[in-house]
Amino acid sequence: MVGINPDGTLRGKVALVTGASRGIGEAIAVRLAMEGAKVVVSARTAEAGESKLPGTLHDTIDRIRAMGGQAAFVKADLSTEADRERLVAEATAAFGAVDILVNNAAVTFFIPVETFPKKRFDLMMEVQVWAPFHLSQLVLPSMREKKSGWIVNISSPAGIHPKQPYNRRGGGTVYGMCKAALERFTTGLASEVYDDGIAVNVISPGLVDTPGVAVHGLINEQTKDRVQPIGFIAEAVYRLASGDPKTMTGRVDYAEPLLKELGIAPAELV
Repeated sequence: MVGINPDGTLRGKVALVTGASRGIGEAIAVRLAMEGAKVVVSARTAEAGESKLPGTLHDTIDRIRAMGGQAAFVKADLSTEADRERLVAEATAAFGAVDILVNNAAVTFFIPVETFPKKRFDLMMEVQVWAPFHLSQLVLPSMREKKSGWIVNISSPAGIHPKQPYNRRGGGTVYGMCKAALERFTTGLASEVYDDGIAVNVISPGLVDTPGVAVHGLINEQTKDRVQPIGFIAEAVYRLASGDPKTMTGRVDYAEPLLKELGIAPAELV
């Protein structure tokens, strides 16, 4: 039976996963917990009714605890500096210094450049670029001290430069800018902390059927055949969050090709 392995490869490790009230973040949290990690999850939705979308932080930790895992949540708005600092402080108070940071949280608006409001541009950059940067700053001192750590940033194919024939509808430019910046941050930080035994990688999912994807209508007749099980991205993150920092760092990967390269099939999520 699939479940939590308290003696798994992440035994004794503390993982912090943002954007984990539903979808990809929830799946990542569950997968890390399955390998024995103590998991702290964060998002803006802690209770039912706080979001129009299904899923809460309570649901995520209840799912992990029901299978014998250790989990806690910290409700936080990653667009604010104070909440980011409180998140790391409370995660550390709950289980100890963070060994694994997964920057998954995002807020996204699909609006053409011509009419994109500065307020929303600033919010996307704050949550998708500055928040991962700042959270990394907050966890790096303890990782450096231990000479061990893993940071995994969640990107998207949107970070790839568009190719002709162009999609004249537009709307994804700012999202792509955020992901491209996140990927460059990842490789730069990987080079800075290489000698400290800290791995920094970026991974992109395929098209996954999540509540957020549904809101933006990204699954349709043209894309439905490309939908990928959520277990692929969860497994890929686990592998990057447990790999040798000397050989698996500074990578910009996509979930399915990475698993094929490693010869690994996704584990069934509890």
